[in-house]
Amino acid sequence: MSTDTEFEVEFIERDERSARFLVRGLTPAFANGIRRAMVADVPTFSVDTVRFVENSSVMFDEMIGLRLGLVPLTTPLAEFEPGDIVTLALDVEGPATAYSGDIETSDPMVAPADDDIPIIELKDGQRLELEADAVLESGKSHAKHQGGIAVGYRHLQRVEVVGDAPEFEDEEPRILRGVIEDDGELVPTEAFDNDLTNRYPGKELDIEDVPGAFVFHVETDGSFDVTDLVSHAVESINDRAAELESKVAL
Repeated sequence: MSTDTEFEVEFIERDERSARFLVRGLTPAFANGIRRAMVADVPTFSVDTVRFVENSSVMFDEMIGLRLGLVPLTTPLAEFEPGDIVTLALDVEGPATAYSGDIETSDPMVAPADDDIPIIELKDGQRLELEADAVLESGKSHAKHQGGIAVGYRHLQRVEVVGDAPEFEDEEPRILRGVIEDDGELVPTEAFDNDLTNRYPGKELDIEDVPGAFVFHVETDGSFDVTDLVSHAVESINDRAAELESKVAL
């Protein structure tokens, strides 16, 4: 199996939790494989088991457990292995709202990614005390372990002006979403409100997909940053390819 394929990667925009980047040299199948790996193969910590000490709120234990399972937890992937467990605890007495920031952890590396996620509002005299186990698993086992909450891709599209529009012809909006390549420049369509007539008024245009070029738009839930998500997804694909190669060679 050849590993000599070269890919060109260019970030269009990036912050800690979201990014848009262009990859050249991909097939549609490989682009989809990267997307699936980001969704299903990169593990995150998520609450799996909850032990209630006291729950005098109006909400059933199962509903609170569901909400806890949806709280993103920071996941330093280099420090843990799938199946590892970290213990969490929550003890809040009303009148108060229990937030994700009230959760205490046995390991400071694994903690709520956001402190302001509401869990339950407690009235006067109500109390919620519990202990929970957060397990490191992948999204293929359960959706709550998917750290990539929005992962998609589109073809890069090339726009070329081929002439002037017919005179006196009413110009209709020409909506296009994603990223275009205009004379070598990468331009997100949001820059012109996704309407090509705003960028090229009065022009006839030729639009085509750029072969082998895909623009990925990725967002994480805060379990890790975008760089970690993408790099571990690619590592997962490499590991599976190496495993297949070894089995075929037997």
